[in-house]
Amino acid sequence: MKKAIHYINQFFGQIGGEDKADFEPEIREGIVGPGLLLNNLLSPVAEVTHTVICGDNFFGSRKEEAITRILDYLADKEFDVFIAGPAFMAGRYGVACGEICKAVKDRFNVPVITSMYIENPGVEMFRKEIYIFPGGNGAVSMRKDMPKMAGFAKKVLSTETISWAENEGYLPRGIRFEAFKEPAVSGADRAMTMLLKKLSGEEYTTEMPMPVIDRVQIASHIEDLSQATVALVNSGGIVPVGNPDRIQSASATKWGKYDISDLDSLKAGEWETIHAGFDPSAANADPNVIVPLDAMRYFEKEGRIGRVHEYVYSTVGTGTTQAEASRMGAEIAQQLIDANVSAVVFTST
Repeated sequence: MKKAIHYINQFFGQIGGEDKADFEPEIREGIVGPGLLLNNLLSPVAEVTHTVICGDNFFGSRKEEAITRILDYLADKEFDVFIAGPAFMAGRYGVACGEICKAVKDRFNVPVITSMYIENPGVEMFRKEIYIFPGGNGAVSMRKDMPKMAGFAKKVLSTETISWAENEGYLPRGIRFEAFKEPAVSGADRAMTMLLKKLSGEEYTTEMPMPVIDRVQIASHIEDLSQATVALVNSGGIVPVGNPDRIQSASATKWGKYDISDLDSLKAGEWETIHAGFDPSAANADPNVIVPLDAMRYFEKEGRIGRVHEYVYSTVGTGTTQAEASRMGAEIAQQLIDANVSAVVFTST
């Protein structure tokens, strides 16, 4: 019987929730949590022999260490396929599944498979590298998502021919192979058929789908900055020390609002960055390099702007999905509108 190893996070590993997101990677013999369903679905072709568990925050903030430790755990194990998740809409979990699947594929040259919601940031980061099956946006989809991964794993382990993404169900990886239609139809004829269907309002499927990107209208300029209220917003993760709102260090779903009305600058030791996507040393030494409150106070005192809004708004951009970013942006924007803010200085990293 073939052997499979399963990767899950601290929640599905039955360690705990967000309070245990810093759980260090470990490997256990046998099945843990959703591995029971996976093991049943893989039978009789394969069995889950080991389970790797790692906290989402640990993986996000100490990625290289997490990958190295997990690969070391696997070095003396015999396995034929590596399966991660499913990760659903959990952004940090999805990125971790993608990262470890890619690392395992590169190191051990075995098939790697995962599943996640289409808007999970792990999809765009790793769909060209690994097999990702589209899944639901919550754990209630487990019984629908797990069979897709298990069925495909059994097919791979049985050395059956793997066909194109649409036929197998995994997300397209941008790999194009030459294929011949029966009966043969030239590209020109196929293109004209699609065009005629489009002009007639009929349904058709393009052979080259293009991404749809939202267009945001550019705001009108400020006539007189000396009368403007300017707010500071950042996706660089600048928060009071201790991160009171528990904003995630990657794949954020939260934002924070902090009073700066009595401050002339952000002091090291009182403010910090919790962003996992860059070296935090410069930002922690001087948080004003991300949120330029000191410069804005200077302009305020000179009369070049009317005043600095009394709150700073913070979140983290790395790995954050377009859907979550749009939601958080709309929520922050509404607060700024309600406060009659005229303009925003939006800083990143």
